[in-house]
Amino acid sequence: MHRKTQFTFTELAQRINPVVRGWMQYFGAFCRSALYPLLQRINAYLLRWVRRKYKRLRAFKKAHRCWKRVIRQYPRLFAHWAWMPDVW
Repeated sequence: MHRKTQFTFTELAQRINPVVRGWMQYFGAFCRSALYPLLQRINAYLLRWVRRKYKRLRAFKKAHRCWKRVIRQYPRLFAHWAWMPDVW
């Protein structure tokens, strides 16, 4: 996922949301708390994607500020953000 830098945020969300939403529906019925590490790992990959796509955000602090701004502007862009209140 983090190597697909030709996509935009919305295109990336359209590609991974159905898969993640399916995992959340299926595994969330049994043990919701076991999914949290996986969802955090998806966020780590997304942050890595941001750092690769936008050269000016290579530094972690700059990328993290951008990440928080995106989360604040588009809180429902990715399906798993609905379950994670602080999303980093």
